[in-house]
Amino acid sequence: MYLLFVSTRKKIAVNTRFLLPNRMEGIGYFTHETLRHITQTHPEVDFYFLFDRPYSSEFLYADNVKPVVLFPQARHPFLWYWWFEVSVAQWLKKNQPDLFLSTDGFCSLQSKIATVAVMHDLSFEHYPQYVPWLTNRYYRYFMPRFARHAARIATVSEYSKQDIVTQYGIEPNKIDVVYSAAKDFFKPTDVATQQSIRNRYTGGAPYLLYVGSVNGRKNIKNMLLAFDVFKKRHGGEMKFLIAGSLGWSNDEMIAAHQQMKFSEDVVFAGRINEEELVKIIGSSFALMYVSLFEGFGVPPLEAMKCNVPCITSSTTSMPEITSGAALLANPIDVKDIAEKIEALYLNSTIRAQLIDKGIKRSNDYSWQLTADYLWQCCEKAIQTP
Repeated sequence: MYLLFVSTRKKIAVNTRFLLPNRMEGIGYFTHETLRHITQTHPEVDFYFLFDRPYSSEFLYADNVKPVVLFPQARHPFLWYWWFEVSVAQWLKKNQPDLFLSTDGFCSLQSKIATVAVMHDLSFEHYPQYVPWLTNRYYRYFMPRFARHAARIATVSEYSKQDIVTQYGIEPNKIDVVYSAAKDFFKPTDVATQQSIRNRYTGGAPYLLYVGSVNGRKNIKNMLLAFDVFKKRHGGEMKFLIAGSLGWSNDEMIAAHQQMKFSEDVVFAGRINEEELVKIIGSSFALMYVSLFEGFGVPPLEAMKCNVPCITSSTTSMPEITSGAALLANPIDVKDIAEKIEALYLNSTIRAQLIDKGIKRSNDYSWQLTADYLWQCCEKAIQTP
């Protein structure tokens, strides 16, 4: 008598094309942190990581991770379509996993495999001028179709959830809020290191800090103009340090910088590695993150974990995420942003209160919690008929 043993291990395929060594940004970090926790917490599941190029072994977090490289490298709208609708679709059809998890929101419309799409925000719907033309056309055509195709959607704030509901007509009960988080290694910086960092970047002067990609949506133009207003009123040594790689659509920022009276007090540091970034944040007077649109916005949490107060936007998700632990400014009102800088500069009590509130608020988020929420979303999708 012969017994047939059929494996009951579940198989989950994951879009991991943003796991790029030394080149990860928002979606890449989200993918890295959540999958690191999920794969190690669930050894009973086989995870197939779908890469679009040779992968780094650092992303094979556990023995149950199986790497797969699919052609072509998907770094252009035409190649996105090819990768998802041909290469990924064929792999999913052949291997029949229980779920396809896509952490950048892109789905394979040709596939009938249950899919979880992580949609971080719909900024391209609100500010299309800050996205390359062809990329924006792709997003605006396919993202509503991806939203309808997915068995479930995960997103990073209640604001983004409601935005998806409003923009695409998706039922709210199909969307799970999983949040995001700051990495554990963000922590306060000692006094000696603070002085060393200031000496290195601003000639020893205190500085306001912006961290993140440098593009039009981040509203650096108005932050520069607000900083100039502040300097005209108070003078002093304060600098404005901008840490991030130059992105798309920065003509407005460049023009604003050129018209500033105190343009020499602005320091463009470029992209900073993580170890140095912790020190730069921890050595700053305050973080200024008054962007036009955020689905979540991680830098304010990073600042809070470093005992640094934050000025952020009074719009989109930022009031929800910071929840009273930051000064909120209207991102299109230069005067309002300048007044929030002034409040921190003149009132040490406000600054101390924000630091205390920020420490508490940052503890409400963790990558383990985000991973747990995302896993629950995946389980619901697998169980969806």
